[in-house]
Amino acid sequence: MDPVQTEIMKNRFTAIAEEASTVAYRTAHTTFVKQTQDFQVALARVSGEFFAFPMMTGVTSGSGQTIVGLTQHFPLEELREGDVLISNDPFSTWGVVTHMMDIHLARPIFVDGELTCWAWSFVHASDIGGAVPGSISPDLYECFQEGLRLRPTKLVRAGVLNQDVVNILKDNSRIGDAVWGDLEALMAAMRLLDRRINELCVKVGKEVFRRGVDDVMAYTEMRARRVISGLKDGTYAFADYVEGDDSGEAVQIHCRLTIKGDQAEIDYTGSSPQVHAAFNFTCGGRTHPFLTLGLTNYIQTVEPGIPINGGIMRPISAHAPAGTVMNAEFPAAMGNRFVAVMRTYDTLIGCLNQAIPGGIAACGAGQAGIIATGWIEPDTGRNRVAVVEPFCGGSGGRVRVDGVDATDTMIGFLKSTPIEHVETETPLVVRRHELVPSRFGHGRYRGGASIAIELQSMAPEARITCRGLDRFRFQPWGAFGGHAGTNTVTTLNPDGNAQNIGRVKVLTLQHRDVLRMVSSSGGGFGPPALRDPALVLRDVLDDMLTAEEARAIYGVVIRDRAVDTAATEALRETLPRDAGYAVKHGPARQAYEKVWPVERSVALAKEVLAAPPGLRRALLARRRREALAAD
Repeated sequence: MDPVQTEIMKNRFTAIAEEASTVAYRTAHTTFVKQTQDFQVALARVSGEFFAFPMMTGVTSGSGQTIVGLTQHFPLEELREGDVLISNDPFSTWGVVTHMMDIHLARPIFVDGELTCWAWSFVHASDIGGAVPGSISPDLYECFQEGLRLRPTKLVRAGVLNQDVVNILKDNSRIGDAVWGDLEALMAAMRLLDRRINELCVKVGKEVFRRGVDDVMAYTEMRARRVISGLKDGTYAFADYVEGDDSGEAVQIHCRLTIKGDQAEIDYTGSSPQVHAAFNFTCGGRTHPFLTLGLTNYIQTVEPGIPINGGIMRPISAHAPAGTVMNAEFPAAMGNRFVAVMRTYDTLIGCLNQAIPGGIAACGAGQAGIIATGWIEPDTGRNRVAVVEPFCGGSGGRVRVDGVDATDTMIGFLKSTPIEHVETETPLVVRRHELVPSRFGHGRYRGGASIAIELQSMAPEARITCRGLDRFRFQPWGAFGGHAGTNTVTTLNPDGNAQNIGRVKVLTLQHRDVLRMVSSSGGGFGPPALRDPALVLRDVLDDMLTAEEARAIYGVVIRDRAVDTAATEALRETLPRDAGYAVKHGPARQAYEKVWPVERSVALAKEVLAAPPGLRRALLARRRREALAAD
């Protein structure tokens, strides 16, 4: 490997991918792309691994993905220049598609008549039909309720558009023209990728291009192995929960991480079976990026200059048994799947806190609430659908710095929608969108604060859905003596006849009704008594903490807008400062695990998954009833 040549090729690949991603972003039609940026464009090898992936725009969580689950349906000898493949089917693409709202495209790139690599793209379609506006509700329980499912097929054949497929897509969406506009933007970006790769091969030659791809990916693998080898050898376990399916029971995610030299093995055996709700996703029985995000994000943090490509996955193996919530089988609903993805991430971070001397981070807010609205257009009588805002909450406190307010690090790629855009595109008025004082996990490094949003309907009737809400019951956990974060709260008409409504499924707002949502917040890291008094003072002066809370929780005495150093030192002598590896879950989880200890939940999951698929749900319900009766 020539280090100079590898660096040059890495930068060229990245520039090509970033340029194409910007084209898609700038030419898209729906809010979810042109504002929130839930889309991506990338380059993949003929074998399917990504070798160039943007980081400046769009989604970043799939950089370790392989698209072979989509491309393997098309024999290479039958591909032609100008072809575009399309699918939104999770079940036939081995988890390339992770829920049906994500429409994936792939374009073979030929150089001198030879297949050289793939251009790939995806977009979260704001509506693909189904039972509700936006196609996603937590209580949908099979894929047929979530809208159109399109098996891998050719959208374009040798440059000729298949209008039948276009018509199917448009006719099965409430906003078919806008969704099609997004797909046209993606195809324009992929044409640019095709042109740039051909230009590069003309300039340096196909063999230099191929060697550059191999070397850049090998370089990423080498740096990933270097990070993994710095972890403590051993096996570490951690568990967390998604808050229930239609039975109301918690859904356990159980992770076991094994470090052996420069390799990592991740095993989710013991996790709950797939649920009769939309929290499932599928990994296709392989090492899927959603199973490894906690570790790959850590690698990218320790090695910030690492090339972003599939080489990062080579030293990692991950397994989730078939039929579990993260490797669900047909016809599971998956629209709300990112709740389970985030909880999978949290459990892996819990393992890494044991494998990394001194730990890495507390738990973040742990939700990706995407607010969408549907309403009737007065002039035409047509249904309209629009995404309003990604709504999550603060990240967990970290080993050397506070958590990020109002956004969790795992989904930091999702951008907030400008209020002016929301109020122009939808019949909603944003009454407030703000950080919430005193709502974060306390610690040496505090968790990121909650965020609140109030939406008022100015239409006669507007339906609201919000996928990804969680943490109404179990708090985000604190680490190494940090306090747990706070829970999510949703209220209808907070200024009048207030109703605490819990998880938003499909909520109908009448004219001038108000929905107030307050997110969960990140857990704290380290004992609060070790927090720098200057940081405590800053929070007090910023009205994020009261002087009374500063004294009671942090042992910091503030008088006349300044820290009383002598009084603070005396008070802190009475507070605990050494917690070691200690996780604070909060009272709700402690109460739940008195009835359902982690080991008991693991044993139940294994028993249920050993039964035939058609009997599992009934067996699970019976075993839970028996356990409650016995207790």
